[in-house]
Amino acid sequence: MSCPSATLTVWTSAWLAGSAAPDDVLDALGPWAEAHDVLAADAMTADATDLPAPGAPVSSVTFLLAALRRAAPRGQARLVLPVPGDVRGLPGPGLFSREATTAGEGVLFVDAGLGVVPTTVADGVLRWTVYPVPEPGPPQEFIALNQAEQELRDQVRQSASVLTSLGVARHRPGVREEIAAALRARPKSLWPAGMPGQALRVLQHADEVEAILAAASVDEPGGALSASAATARREALRPIETAVRVARRAAVAEAVRVLAASPLV
Repeated sequence: MSCPSATLTVWTSAWLAGSAAPDDVLDALGPWAEAHDVLAADAMTADATDLPAPGAPVSSVTFLLAALRRAAPRGQARLVLPVPGDVRGLPGPGLFSREATTAGEGVLFVDAGLGVVPTTVADGVLRWTVYPVPEPGPPQEFIALNQAEQELRDQVRQSASVLTSLGVARHRPGVREEIAAALRARPKSLWPAGMPGQALRVLQHADEVEAILAAASVDEPGGALSASAATARREALRPIETAVRVARRAAVAEAVRVLAASPLV
């Protein structure tokens, strides 16, 4: 989904390139939680980054930005959206990979040798835990944004056809209102000036598709779906879920590339 990690990826990359101020990063994260705190995953990472160790009073995103600047002044961030069975973009086995897969998202700072994963720790509080990533793993997978956008559209059509043939895509009264309400309820993402228009369009389309997926996953009143039909539905939706993740990663990667190449100062 369009998520806190996508926001942090784009804005920290813009800030490190000189295209944004620290306060811009903090403001952009605001819609995701009332408060954001930062903690190192272990004592060694705490020593290396000057961030608090587990058990110590938490720090703030401002101190995370300072740690990233010290570690890699011109580094860029990489969005990861791993799920079991699809861990593209992860650096390999390790704490960061495990926790990012559990969360379904994370940010990899390859040049800094760090990875960050957000988790909700209390109502209105999002914690960013910083993990060591000594080995960055394979280079970031390149997927052209045009290709990712087309694949997302194709998967929407194919999945709709399959769901209809399975009889699990029947109209449910009020479903359009459910989708619209789900989109309205999402935090309103803020993006830097100079954000590529196509990347914005793809991110918006991914949000819309995700809302449709959520509606398609709701059982009919009375739980009429058989176990086999429910399994078939999950299988039909899985390719489009993958396409949504791929499209979001491609859109964020393109935004990072453009913003890093066009600093304001």
